[in-house]
Amino acid sequence: MEPKARIQELTAILEDANYRYYVLDDPHMADFEYDKLLRELEELENQYPQYAFPNSPTRRVGGEALSQFEKVEHPVPLESLQDVFSMEELKEFDQKLRESVRDAAYSVEPKVDGLSVALEYIDGQFVRGATRGDGRIGEDVTQNLKTIRSIPMQIPGAPHRLIVRGEVFMPKKVFEAINEEREKAGLSLFANPRNAAAGSLRQLDPKIAAQRKLDILVFNLQLAEGVRFQTHSEVLDYLESLRFPVIPHKTCREFASVSQRIEAINEGRGKFPFDIDGAVIKLEDLSQRQNLGSTAKFPRWAAAYKYPPEIKYTVVENIMIQVGRTGVLTPKAVVRPVRLAGTTVTNATLHNQDFISEKDIRIGDTVKIRKAGEIIPEILEVELDRRPQGAEPYHLPTVCPVCGAEVVRDPDGAFLRCTGVECPAQLSRNIAHFVSRDAMDIDGLGTSIVESLIEKGYIASPADIYTLTLEEIKGLWKSGDTAAKKLLKAIEASKSQDLSRLIFGLGIRQVGAKAGKTLASAYGSMDALMAADLESLTQVPDVGAVTAQNILDWFAQPQSKHLIEKLRNAGVNFLSTIQKQDDRFAGKTFVLTGALSLFTREEATEKIELCGGKASGSVSKKTSFVVAGENAGSKLKKANELGIPVLTEEEFLKMLE
Repeated sequence: MEPKARIQELTAILEDANYRYYVLDDPHMADFEYDKLLRELEELENQYPQYAFPNSPTRRVGGEALSQFEKVEHPVPLESLQDVFSMEELKEFDQKLRESVRDAAYSVEPKVDGLSVALEYIDGQFVRGATRGDGRIGEDVTQNLKTIRSIPMQIPGAPHRLIVRGEVFMPKKVFEAINEEREKAGLSLFANPRNAAAGSLRQLDPKIAAQRKLDILVFNLQLAEGVRFQTHSEVLDYLESLRFPVIPHKTCREFASVSQRIEAINEGRGKFPFDIDGAVIKLEDLSQRQNLGSTAKFPRWAAAYKYPPEIKYTVVENIMIQVGRTGVLTPKAVVRPVRLAGTTVTNATLHNQDFISEKDIRIGDTVKIRKAGEIIPEILEVELDRRPQGAEPYHLPTVCPVCGAEVVRDPDGAFLRCTGVECPAQLSRNIAHFVSRDAMDIDGLGTSIVESLIEKGYIASPADIYTLTLEEIKGLWKSGDTAAKKLLKAIEASKSQDLSRLIFGLGIRQVGAKAGKTLASAYGSMDALMAADLESLTQVPDVGAVTAQNILDWFAQPQSKHLIEKLRNAGVNFLSTIQKQDDRFAGKTFVLTGALSLFTREEATEKIELCGGKASGSVSKKTSFVVAGENAGSKLKKANELGIPVLTEEEFLKMLE
């Protein structure tokens, strides 16, 4: 088959697979087969880029991060709805509407709690997606919307110009999984799926948006050239025929059936895969809608019924402490089981000590509880008149409940953090950091392998990596000895890494890869760094008082001293080979962009720093030079706009000679 025809065929096959998997929830292709076809398409597109489609399945996530979002004017305004908060208010809305429309019928739909967007197609090709904004002006989030697999990129047979409106949301399961990971990592939790979806869709880097696994439901047709409909149901059926995921809906002709449907949606809200905050009532007949028109704020033919948050009473039976992967101590209230928003709640987040103290939450207290955003159980207030005698104020522990190391309060927040470098709760993350590319660079020690080694009891510290034997690890791979020997070779090679990488790998707060190089260059050895005092450390470039104190505190911990000695005994290099060449780039800032062919970004950055310069990730007026490789994007454009000198790789190398 000719390359052009094969590219067309593969594109159609993969788009159909996406539709079946993400919209119909009826996959007909194994993941392996999908990945195989996607790889074939990528190879063909690389060989014959002139035949690639702009919205190819291979381009769902790609390109450099944006510096900002462009403004978009909506051809058809994205109106908001008037809210009603009781059946009495909804009855008034219905009665007023029936004064003009006696035979009114409504479409009743769940109100997805997400972010409203418009999707625009020209000749069946997805060309632009924008947020609602103020209804008339939104932001161009096309690249992030492309990461949503349920949005069709091509629509055969679509009108010349098509604009549809939908609600982007984060599925409940995705939201819960992300928050669970964030909690383990000691990061702040997303408050609710809507905030998480909105924040994800407005990420400047589409790769981050893709990781959040957003979804969409389409609920309105804004514009369809040459196509006419009589009812809203016809519109939704048409959108469904175009392979859009469409909002579930039901037509109701009497007010009694409308109220019953609203109540049914409320009772079944726990079964929806998305979060809702109400129900939408829309006039079914499109000509009647046109006759009624809109006020300055809302359409007269629709309303949003908002459900009141469900609040229950329960008792705090205990307060447990979880230690996340970053060492943050997170308190959690264990409560007497209570049904709330369709599920049984047995615990509630307490965030931190400030939250507990502010609400004066004690073990034994009767508390009001609700689900924030219908997902996370939270305590609203304590019923002080029902407090049992002898209930004591609660304070988080001063030592880690897992390893017994000292607990310190973050200087920039309200969190308490375990300082133990060998704390079992943090071990997986600490080792992952220790072996990472910018640290000891031990290839083959992925997350699953590390967790298996911890589970089997082979490692309880980053230093234990250097005591692993072939017998211990060969059973972790199907390939047995081959992979195990390769890993042991990589571990042995890492012993010779420069001191700068080891310093970074230790995971000292606010000591990144760059600071590791600076400290290694300044002191030359681990022993000299360990002997440094506060005054000496603050004299090192880019090391402030806070970072200097973090370094001193880290080396003072018993677990840290134990780790250092184990690394020394294992034969890990404690000396620096970094020698600054000269100061030819002193005061100069470089930005690297595009695909570099003569060296990696890490190599280029190291060359810049050895000559006294600085490498930055973004272009600004302070940028001295931009080094541009192939397919340089927005950074190159901005450099040209600001008049910043742009270098080829060859020109950059000449500056180094």
